[in-house]
Amino acid sequence: MAYVVTVETVPPRILAAVRRRVRAGEVATAFRPALDQVWGFLRSNPGLRTDGHNVFHYGHASGNPTTGYDVDFGVEVTRIFDPLGQVTCVTTPAGRAALTVHRGPYGGLSAAHEALHHWFSQNGEKIGAWSQEIYGDWQEDESKLETTIVYALA
Repeated sequence: MAYVVTVETVPPRILAAVRRRVRAGEVATAFRPALDQVWGFLRSNPGLRTDGHNVFHYGHASGNPTTGYDVDFGVEVTRIFDPLGQVTCVTTPAGRAALTVHRGPYGGLSAAHEALHHWFSQNGEKIGAWSQEIYGDWQEDESKLETTIVYALA
């Protein structure tokens, strides 16, 4: 798949999220228990979510490949709320970022990340303090899944 990288100013997003410390390669096993807590919280708070998406917000400055990074596994919500248990309200940063859209099964997301890393090196840019994966609406046909990958510019 050919990836088109664009630079945009991304807005902040308000998330209901559970934070986990995750090393590379552990996201696939860490996200579901965290999102299960978020979705349980949202079911008990009607109106907090209308049509928001799942968003994984990675804090690059929070760690390293050995110790892991802080990841907020969240869902977009309509307003700020008081935390309950491990579910907290997170407002993601706004700012200039490079992004691309991956179309297809989630197992192929690494190719989109690689395309963005390649773009940064080819354009003399540095990756900033955070990145995000914004998951589009669920589709039974995995070839129709869309995930937007966003990397902050330093």
